[in-house]
Amino acid sequence: MSTTSKLGFFFSDHHRWLLLHIRRQLRNRADAEDTAAETFCQLLTARVDPANLERPRAFLSTVARRLIYDRYRRQRLEQAYLERLALLPEEVAPSPENRLLLLEALTHIDRALSDLPQVVKQAFLYSQLDGLSYVEIARRLDVSERTVSRYMTQALRQCWLSEL
Repeated sequence: MSTTSKLGFFFSDHHRWLLLHIRRQLRNRADAEDTAAETFCQLLTARVDPANLERPRAFLSTVARRLIYDRYRRQRLEQAYLERLALLPEEVAPSPENRLLLLEALTHIDRALSDLPQVVKQAFLYSQLDGLSYVEIARRLDVSERTVSRYMTQALRQCWLSEL
């Protein structure tokens, strides 16, 4: 049996269960459907053979939980961004089109930095969003300037690699 056929049967065997499982967590049918579809897409992208999964529902549940966490993290990021924009004087606030572009860029950066340690992300955001110098970042994080420099190199490398 081909991998495509296996995935088709796997989808039909587990989609309804996964959708109900996600819906209990999200309490929103549209978001649950999107997350379930994305979960199966991740399965396809990872080229996992469903026949080799000992506990398929546990696997699907874990992938879905990570996607839900990412969704909440992006929502918190978007909310923080919109709150900061609301503080700007109207004459310097970006247009709705530019807001959307900036939000997409922030989401992309967030994904790129998601696997880095929290302190590295903080250093990067202090530098790029708050415009702090390495000296100020070092003081806030209670580390040396050299460490801040290493953190920035790590974060920038991760952003660059995500573009590839």
